[in-house]
Amino acid sequence: MTFHTSKLARTSLTASTAALATALFAGASFAQTDITVALQLEPPHLDPTSAAAGAIDSVLYSNVFEGLTRFASDGSVIPGLAKSWEISEDGLTYTFMLNEGVTFHDGSAMDAEDVKFSLDRARAEDSANAQKALFAGITDVSVVDPLTVRVTLEAPNGSFLFNMAWGDAVIVAPETIADIKTTPIGTGAFKFENWVQGDQITLARNEAYWGTPAALSDVTFKFISDPTAAFAAMMAEDIDVFAGFPTPEALPQFEADPRFQVLVGSSEGETILSTNNKMPPLDNVKVRKAIAHAIDRSAIIDGAMFGLGTPIGTHFAPHNPDYVDLTGNSQYDPELSKKLLAEAGFADGFTTTLKLPPPSYARRGGEIIAAQLRAVGIETEISNLEWAQWLEQVFRGKDFGLTIVSHTEPFDIGIYARPDYYFQYDNAEFQKIMETLNKVSKPAERSAILQVAQTMIAEDYVNGYLFQLAFPTVAKAGVKGLWENQPTQATDLTAVTWAE
Repeated sequence: MTFHTSKLARTSLTASTAALATALFAGASFAQTDITVALQLEPPHLDPTSAAAGAIDSVLYSNVFEGLTRFASDGSVIPGLAKSWEISEDGLTYTFMLNEGVTFHDGSAMDAEDVKFSLDRARAEDSANAQKALFAGITDVSVVDPLTVRVTLEAPNGSFLFNMAWGDAVIVAPETIADIKTTPIGTGAFKFENWVQGDQITLARNEAYWGTPAALSDVTFKFISDPTAAFAAMMAEDIDVFAGFPTPEALPQFEADPRFQVLVGSSEGETILSTNNKMPPLDNVKVRKAIAHAIDRSAIIDGAMFGLGTPIGTHFAPHNPDYVDLTGNSQYDPELSKKLLAEAGFADGFTTTLKLPPPSYARRGGEIIAAQLRAVGIETEISNLEWAQWLEQVFRGKDFGLTIVSHTEPFDIGIYARPDYYFQYDNAEFQKIMETLNKVSKPAERSAILQVAQTMIAEDYVNGYLFQLAFPTVAKAGVKGLWENQPTQATDLTAVTWAE
């Protein structure tokens, strides 16, 4: 039997249905699922296991690539692809139990063979890993079964689990290595989608993720190097988040605007006037000491960072419980600086290069430092370099006198034990100290060794120690779950949501 309604009745039903739908939609709240995050630095490529650029980890750490362990937002080391591990009584053997059901973004299974490949590749003689020293103590990586890996060390290393959490230690598959720099394939909560060089990188949620799935469906990383453009884009709400906001003088304006939230956290970024210790006359400790005493840290922090930054006197984070305040070793004293230069044979000063990467702390700080050095007779030839140029000339080529850079890797004082590192500090005594540290696991003993290490590089004036980089983030008010602090250089979006 067929029922027919009049045109008037049908119109009334349609109107009622529309009214009901409108009421339901009005009462519901649909959270946004995509996000646009701006960063100042664009990665030179997308392989975190073969470059020193922290900008790679800023995009990919945890989001796309994962390691056996990982850093949590508070800096603690927690399980990653390894759900658990056992350490032998002698501290030489680590047996990692892997999570089940982990797949790479191309659908292939991640297993113990991939872990072996990744660690063997990182420690190989021809390894391009920028942090190869993290893997130097490994003597063997063996597959016990598809979900179990055994790593053997030549000596106990109390930092081993910490080392495995670095972005340089993420797990990759041998079949995807050829294209990893442009098409990264990991195991993370987001999959790489596209890279428009000079503009943006897009990621999409990994629907087959082995762990807790991401709430966000789509992520766009925009690269905005100019501080003025950064301010304009954020104020216009063209972007949702700017991590590491490069215009600290504008933060009060955002704090006063209810559309935004401002997070100011700490970072692992020791910002230094890095010095080529093998380039004359910088190979003379009196010259390096003269440079240190010519620098007014307060003027740099106020002038370049508008007060955001903690003075440091050595290469160690002030929030670390083992930090020693050695700022008194290099207090601002231009007269002492001139005296030291005269004693070193440079009463009339000298000229050197000052090569600056793009971050505003470097460009702004460089102008201030150049003026401070000029006041004691040291002239600097300033070159403003793009990030890829800085990596090529300064980091790899060691073609520089001075530069300014923030070392954002966690607990990285060990770089001073590497004579081939870009500032070329070669001190056999310091190298022995770090070897001893790696063999010690008791906290009190490690603390004592670290205090000696901090003091040694401060008294050798290896670099000009400026300040610990603060990490300001400006975001729209509805964004939840962002990291406030930077225990490693990462923009971890795996737990980020929008308020409903």
